[in-house]
Amino acid sequence: MDRLSRRVAAPVLRTTISPLSVTRFTGLTSPGIGGRALFVPRRGVTLPRLPEGLRPGRVPGVPVPRVRPPRTPGPRVRLPRPPRWRPRVPRPRLRLRLRVPGVLRPGNLAAGAVWTVVAAGLFTVYLQASRTAPVNSDGASNALQAWAMLHGNPLLRGWQLSDVSFYTTELPQYALVELVRGLGSDVVHVAGAMTYTVVAVLAGLLAKGRATGRAGVLRAGLAMGIMAAPQQAGGVYVLMLSPDHFGSAVPVLATWILLDRAPRRWWVPPAAAVLLAWGLVADPIVLISGVAPLAAIGAARGYRIVVQQDRPLRSAWFEAGLVLAAAAAAEGARLALHLISVAGGFVVWPAGNQLADFSQLGKNLVLTLQGLLLLFGANFFSHNLGYVAVLAIVHLAGLGLAVWATAAALRRFGRSDLAVQLTVCALLVSLAAYVLGRNALDLHSTREFTAVLPLGAALAGRLLAGRLAAARLIPAVAIVLTAYLLSMGRVTAMPPGPAQGSQLAAWLTREHLYYGLGGYWQSNVVTVDTGGQVRIRAVLSAGPVVIRDSWETRPDWYSPALHQANFIVLAPGRPGGEPFPSVTNVQATFGQPARICVVGPYTVLIYAKNLLAQLPPS
Repeated sequence: MDRLSRRVAAPVLRTTISPLSVTRFTGLTSPGIGGRALFVPRRGVTLPRLPEGLRPGRVPGVPVPRVRPPRTPGPRVRLPRPPRWRPRVPRPRLRLRLRVPGVLRPGNLAAGAVWTVVAAGLFTVYLQASRTAPVNSDGASNALQAWAMLHGNPLLRGWQLSDVSFYTTELPQYALVELVRGLGSDVVHVAGAMTYTVVAVLAGLLAKGRATGRAGVLRAGLAMGIMAAPQQAGGVYVLMLSPDHFGSAVPVLATWILLDRAPRRWWVPPAAAVLLAWGLVADPIVLISGVAPLAAIGAARGYRIVVQQDRPLRSAWFEAGLVLAAAAAAEGARLALHLISVAGGFVVWPAGNQLADFSQLGKNLVLTLQGLLLLFGANFFSHNLGYVAVLAIVHLAGLGLAVWATAAALRRFGRSDLAVQLTVCALLVSLAAYVLGRNALDLHSTREFTAVLPLGAALAGRLLAGRLAAARLIPAVAIVLTAYLLSMGRVTAMPPGPAQGSQLAAWLTREHLYYGLGGYWQSNVVTVDTGGQVRIRAVLSAGPVVIRDSWETRPDWYSPALHQANFIVLAPGRPGGEPFPSVTNVQATFGQPARICVVGPYTVLIYAKNLLAQLPPS
C-alpha cells in the first residue's frame, strides 16, 4: 500500500467501531486493537464523510483484523442459559364453595340422631305409664274438640270451652294423633306421653346450654333423670294424662332455649314474643310462667347496665327488646283470642285472678309442699313403709338437687347468665302465684304449677352437674338413677286402666241407648270411649231442676230438633250432690222414668220421650 493509501486508511481504522454507519458517538477513548487506543469523538463531533464506494470498516486491499477472546486454560464452562421471562397473567379460577348449614353438619346430625333415639325410648316408656291412669272427661273434651277441628271446624264455632283453650298447643297435637288413630280414649294417653317426652327433652336441652362433650351429657342426663319417673299415685294423673297446664311449659322452655343460644340480634326478641304469644293463646298460665319473668328479668338487666354500670342507654337495647317482647306477647294473645271470637270461634271462661285470704295461706303452703313432693315423685306419705315408700324417699334426691340449684342461682343471680335468671325467676313466680292464689284446693290442683318440675330439673342439671363431677359424686348419682329406673319399671308393669265409664259405655251400646244426658264426668268420656257411637251430654243441677251445662259443650247438642235424648245417667255416691244431678232433680224436671237400671256404680233412668224438649236453658 502506498503512502497515500495509508493516510486515507489510518483515520478509517482509528474511527471504525462497528459495521454500522454512525455519525455521532459518546465517550472519549476505549481499548483498541493491539494495545492502541481507539479514538471516540465527543458528543456533537461529526465524522467526515467517506468517499463514494468505500464502506465503513472495509478498505480495498487492507484486511480487517479479527478480535478473539483470550483462551484460558482449563475445561470449558458453559454458563446456564437464563430463563426466559414471561409475564404471569392471572387466570380466573372458578371455585365452588358449598357452605353446609350448621344443622346438617355430621356432628349435629349425629347428636340429633341420639336425641331422637332417646326421645323414642322415653315415649315408649311414658306411654305405658300413662295407660295406667284412667281417662276422664277433661282429656275426652279436648279429644272431641280436636276431632271437630279435623272435620271442618278449625275455629271451633259454637264451642264453649273451659278457662283454658289449649287451642295452639295440645289441640293440634290431639288432631294429629286422631288423624292416625281415629277417635278413642287412647288418644289421650298417646298425647300425654308425647307431651311429657317433649318437656323432658326441652328441659335437658336447657340444662345442657352450650356445653359439649362430657359436660353436656352430664347436664342433660341429670335434668332428664330427675324427670324420669313420675309417681303412679297422682303423679301420672297430673303430668301424663289430660292437658292440665303441663304442656304449656313447652313454649316457655323453647323461649328460654332460644334466648340462651341465639346471639344478640334484632330478631331474637320478636321471636321470643311469638313463642310466648303462641303459648298464651292456649293457656293463660303462660302469663305467670313466661311473660312476667321475661319482663322482670329484661327490666332488671337493663337497669343494671344503664344505672349501676353507667353505660350508654343504647347498650341495653336487647334488654329493652325483651321487655317489649313480653308486652307484645300479652297483647298479641289477647288480640288473637278477640279475633277468633269475632269470627264466630270458640269462647273461653275468664280465668280467676283473685288473691287468697290471709287465713288460707297456711293451707296453701301445705298443699304447695305436698305438691312439690308429688311432682318430683317423692310423695311418700299415705304409704306403708316398704318397697314403694323407699323408692319415693329416694326421689327426695331430685327435689333436693332442684332446691340446691335454686339457692345457688339466687346467690349468684347478678353474675348468672340470662337463661339461669329466667329459669329461676319463672320457678319462683309460679310457686308464689299458687301460694297467694285461690287455686290451691286439693292435691290434684298441683297442676297449676307443674312447670316447676322441668324448670327445677333444668337448673339442677345446668348448675350442679359440674360440681357433682368435681366432687366425684357421679357414682352416687348413678345409684339414685337406678332407683328411679326401678320406680319407673314398677309403674310401667302395672296393668292399663280402662277409661272412666267404660263399663257404662259397653252396657249402653248393648241396650241401643245412643243419646242421653249425664253429669260432666260421665258425658264426654263415654262419647270418646265409644268413638262417638254413644253420646252423653253434660247437665247440671240448679236448685230443684236440671239445666244444660256450658263447660266444654256446644249449644246445638241440646237442640230437640236435632237430637233425641231418652236416658240420663246419675253418678255414684252423689245423691243431691252439687252441681251434678240427683234423682230428685231429675224427677222434678222430667217426671217419673219408664225404667231404672243399675249398671255397676251408675244409675240409668230411661224415658219414653225426648228429654231435650223439657230441658231448661243454662
